[in-house]
Amino acid sequence: MSFSYDREKLKELLVAKGQIEDLHFKAAVEDADRLNQPVEISLIERGEIKDSELGEVIAREYGVPFADVNEQGIDNEAFEILPEVVARSQNAIVFKKDGDDISLAITDPGNIEFIDSLEKVTKGKVTVYYTTPFGMRDAFKNYKDNIYKAVKDLIQDYEVNKNESSPVALVDRLLDYSYENGASDIHLEPASDGFVSVRFRIDGILYEISRYPMNMHRPVVSRIKIMSHLRTDEQDATQDGRFDYSKDKVKFDVRVSILPITHGENVVMRILSEKSRKMTLEDLGLLDEDMEKVKTAIDRPYGMIIVVGPTGAGKTTTLYSIMLVLNQLPINIVTIEDPVEYSVTKVQQIQVNAKKNITFANGLREIVRQDPDVIMVGEIRDNETASIAVNAAMTGHMLLSTMHANDAATIFPRLSEMGVEPFLVASSVNVVIAQRLVRKVCSYCKILYPPHPENLSEIKRIKDTPEFNTLMSKHFPGQRIEDLKLYKGTGCKNCNHTGYMGRMGIFEVMEIDDDIRDLIIKKSSASSIESKAAENGMIPMFYNGVGLVFKGLTTFEEILGLTN
Repeated sequence: MSFSYDREKLKELLVAKGQIEDLHFKAAVEDADRLNQPVEISLIERGEIKDSELGEVIAREYGVPFADVNEQGIDNEAFEILPEVVARSQNAIVFKKDGDDISLAITDPGNIEFIDSLEKVTKGKVTVYYTTPFGMRDAFKNYKDNIYKAVKDLIQDYEVNKNESSPVALVDRLLDYSYENGASDIHLEPASDGFVSVRFRIDGILYEISRYPMNMHRPVVSRIKIMSHLRTDEQDATQDGRFDYSKDKVKFDVRVSILPITHGENVVMRILSEKSRKMTLEDLGLLDEDMEKVKTAIDRPYGMIIVVGPTGAGKTTTLYSIMLVLNQLPINIVTIEDPVEYSVTKVQQIQVNAKKNITFANGLREIVRQDPDVIMVGEIRDNETASIAVNAAMTGHMLLSTMHANDAATIFPRLSEMGVEPFLVASSVNVVIAQRLVRKVCSYCKILYPPHPENLSEIKRIKDTPEFNTLMSKHFPGQRIEDLKLYKGTGCKNCNHTGYMGRMGIFEVMEIDDDIRDLIIKKSSASSIESKAAENGMIPMFYNGVGLVFKGLTTFEEILGLTN
């Protein structure tokens, strides 16, 4: 845990001298305790004080100068003096070097023992500067390698030195860099200009991070094919495979898709982390009342739990989280997936394979004969699968699956269109979870905006709706709209100047009660079903997102873009 300046002294410095209100300081302390981080970071992230202002205040108390190392720059040669493990353990970095003399930025200038030992090792003078924990956290990012330079060096090694191992090293470096930057996908895209574009999908957005010449692409693809156990002599057909990859003791499952296009073979590698595999139901971010609805459905001995949303909305993660809860029970769980995203112990998992006639429908038909208690079907996408799934749920099995739909209510007309009788749907479905992923406001460059949220057109449009009033009374009791704080990111190097970093889920959870069943049987429209569910307490996805906006976690632009 990062070193933090004594809270009482910090309060005296900031509150007693009128720089921050006592109420805001207490709120920052609560945030710090909840997030297990120094209160200095919380103060800056909440927009109560700038990093440089806070740094100057604390530095004066220590009697040393303040250094905003991220603004004034870090000498790469000096930076390498402290190994990353040492730097992180001492919350210190060396940012300048002049002969044997060095400039040390540290969050605890009173750490005399470490400073003396460093002086002995370097045999020069150590000039000590104070840096805030927020600034230090940012500075540590410099330990990541420069991918642009790394790729350039590997290209030169391959073209000039004819080093045949360079393509292998390039694949390894791209995988490492994807881990370091939290990428979910790596795209290698041949273009007409003789180069291959390397793009990473980070927080749902694709960014080009490098390029390499086309003459290096075939050995790069061959390396990926060997790792994925695919045919290296086949360049004119689609191929799918997978391989395992580890970085910093974190295991990944890498799914590979290779598609022949006009200028060569297009490669997409999806990075599935062990962390996602272990995500619990509580980690999803469901509202308390929605969590209770899902848990009630899980506790039932049979029926369907369906997760809906577009591609890339996190549906499979939600299914696995539910399955992990059920996997703690003495029951038999069998899945059929395309692909099998994660291997789960004690669960029998089947991979769809059209060449061997293992489809969702055929596989599901065989699974029912395997005495399962719980069945997970990766996706209901055709009439036959839908019919077998509903019948399985009606005959004493719990069935988990996904469907592509924009909202929870839409699946009922869709199942009817697939030929499933409405009374069977009404009797078999227990709960429907609709979801999206939205980008989170970057904590490094987040600022308060706007000063008067009640004047926003988005709020004016919804503030008198029953759903908005329900949201406010349940999650912001006693608060006025004008008292709520909204945030946005201004854009910085940490978030690639987007103002966003990371993603989170927004949901709507529809519990199938008697009123909803009656509407399903009557073949009512999706809008009628949704209205009745909202009347009975369901918080629609849009208003779920509005709640996250009011909590300062995302923006109206994100919510409007994904729910309209």
